[in-house]
Amino acid sequence: MRTNVFSLSILCTFILSGCGSGSAEQPAPHPGPITAGEHTRVDTQYGTVEGYLDDDVYTFKGIRYAQAERFMPPQAPDKFEGVRMCKLYGPKAPQMNSLVWRDDTQRDYSFGNQFNIEAMSEEDCLVLNVWTKGLNDGKKRPVFFWIHGGGFNDGSAIDLDCYEGRALADKGDIVTVSINHRLNVLGYMDLSFLGGKYAQSVNLGMQDIVKALEWVRDNIEKFGGDPNQVTIAGQSGGAGKVTTLQAMPSAKGLFQRGIIQSGSFRRITSGEYGQQLGRTFLEELGVKPAQAESKLGTFTYKELRDAGNRAIAKMKAAPGERGGFCPFLDGTVITEQPYDPETATLSRNVPIMIGSNFNEFFFDISPQKTEEEVLTTLTERMGAEKARQFMEEFRKVYPDKAPKDMLYVDTRVRNNTLRIADAKSGMGEKVYVYHFQWIPENNVLGASHGMELPFMFNNVARQREMTGSSESAYRLADIVSDYWISFIKTGDPNTKGRPVWEPYTPDGGASMVLDNTCGTKRSHDKVLVGLAQ
Repeated sequence: MRTNVFSLSILCTFILSGCGSGSAEQPAPHPGPITAGEHTRVDTQYGTVEGYLDDDVYTFKGIRYAQAERFMPPQAPDKFEGVRMCKLYGPKAPQMNSLVWRDDTQRDYSFGNQFNIEAMSEEDCLVLNVWTKGLNDGKKRPVFFWIHGGGFNDGSAIDLDCYEGRALADKGDIVTVSINHRLNVLGYMDLSFLGGKYAQSVNLGMQDIVKALEWVRDNIEKFGGDPNQVTIAGQSGGAGKVTTLQAMPSAKGLFQRGIIQSGSFRRITSGEYGQQLGRTFLEELGVKPAQAESKLGTFTYKELRDAGNRAIAKMKAAPGERGGFCPFLDGTVITEQPYDPETATLSRNVPIMIGSNFNEFFFDISPQKTEEEVLTTLTERMGAEKARQFMEEFRKVYPDKAPKDMLYVDTRVRNNTLRIADAKSGMGEKVYVYHFQWIPENNVLGASHGMELPFMFNNVARQREMTGSSESAYRLADIVSDYWISFIKTGDPNTKGRPVWEPYTPDGGASMVLDNTCGTKRSHDKVLVGLAQ
């Protein structure tokens, strides 16, 4: 059973409301029945699974796509006989920071972040969920493959209710897939330097995701999907995983498009750092390399996690490269930098949609400020001359914004977004850039990190603490989900009846601004973003 929790945790989500013209009403409850039985069964490569039919969307939860021993690469799951019930979400990976009840002064902030508390399992977390409108019907629907956020440490396929894939599958007649995979010390500790049994023990969380994509390739046709029309997508840490997959030989050909939301991950930590982190980790455990095979299985998850944290802290205290639990450029599993300085050769001819939000990690929680107060703060950040230039440019770009918004506009994530777009489009490849600026009424969080999630999933009703229930919120969700569905189907977000979304080029700099009035702006904030770097 999952329980909602107020939390101001981790890289994931917040609030919202509206875009476009016309009117929109809250959707009526689904009128159809929920049924199950032989008509909701699918014969996968590994055995028969039974889901349920929710009105006209077949739903499968907790399908095992792989299995793995601790610190070992994932393997195909065991085949089974009989029928396996897949009607409940499976466990998530053990987490660095379990979500807990918070009672602090930032109650509005906490209220906007209602994560779910879920079961965790080291052994059984390699599971996925599927939503589709047809089974074994010969119709090849495009596949939307969602990778959750939470950095490389936390999160799950349903830690936010808006991640449920039913609404997109229903509206777009696509197949929605979401996954859990290994995280933190169990997913991103490099032990490959040990050789032998551990020779491939690196980037295990990313290897898990590739294994899930292989499951899609081998099984999704029976769920009405097309294995040759797969869009990988993710937000925050999930977006970082999307970019990392584009630099992995084992993932090549398993997807055809990518969506990168507020997680512009251009550069991967070096393999040298990863191996040194692994050595330091063993030292913190008190395990000699020759003892690894016999001893690593004897520690609890908490002991492993704590030793990993100590190893990271020790390396951060020393001069040299900084890192943590993250992908490493090991040269075998990951062989290129995704977007630094150019697009990885492995991701050529893969169209991408990429964007960020107006506030991201700056939260609009302060009272109004005078321009003098704003200038003082900006001067502390960037010096007097740049501060004045920044304020002047901000007024040109955002003439309707209040002075305090100068303090809360994101430039870091936006800068990386534009650099990836420049690298990709500069090679003649298709890129579509968005800037999510919509702010919910009567809410203090602004267009913060994750604010776009209920809109692109068309799930405003499931995340009303974030979005509110205004007409403008439902109208914006209708438009944004249309753009996402069109890109999933064609590699181009443009769709009939919606404002034209121009492709990005280094010269044109087109971004689709998602707000109460959606439309393309060209290089509207490039100078502003540059001033803040």
